[in-house]
Amino acid sequence: MRRQLLITLSLALLSLPLVELRAQNAGFTRMYRRLEGKDTVIVVDVSPIYIFPKRIDTRRYARLIYNLKKVYPIAKEANATLKAMENHLLTLRTKREQQAFVKAMEKKLKEKYTPVLRNMTFAQGKILIKLIDRETSRTSYQLVKDLRGSFSAFLWQGVARIFGANLKDTYDRYGEDRQIEMLILLYEAGEI
Repeated sequence: MRRQLLITLSLALLSLPLVELRAQNAGFTRMYRRLEGKDTVIVVDVSPIYIFPKRIDTRRYARLIYNLKKVYPIAKEANATLKAMENHLLTLRTKREQQAFVKAMEKKLKEKYTPVLRNMTFAQGKILIKLIDRETSRTSYQLVKDLRGSFSAFLWQGVARIFGANLKDTYDRYGEDRQIEMLILLYEAGEI
């Protein structure tokens, strides 16, 4: 009897790591054992689960997560590139040198991002416009106007409007874009 109990307990303890591996894939963030007195208690931290009244809302939320994961790294990289570019522009003396530098950077960025941007959906493009505003504290329209001039900004705003976007969209973390902000915080924490 005692031998059977010992074998059963040892098999149960050996299977706990397998349970932990399966639990991580099932939406659990962490699973561990804790001793309370003479008992071992299994503690499971569960990821947040969002329940929507309609199935379509669940799909939209999942699609928003997918789009955010695809676009957010681009917005972060755009912010870093813009900061480096602005720092270099301050070191240039003449307006002509600055314009040449901006044209060279534009050419590099086009080569790098054209394939990525061509494969984006309209929804991803709209999110990217908002995230660029979030990261740089300037709208896409302001960035184009500062770097390329008013006419170019006007032209690209017109193209964006034809396709249903707006380069003057701002990021409102406490209002309209509250859900995106929450997802960004989860993304940065490694939760999604």
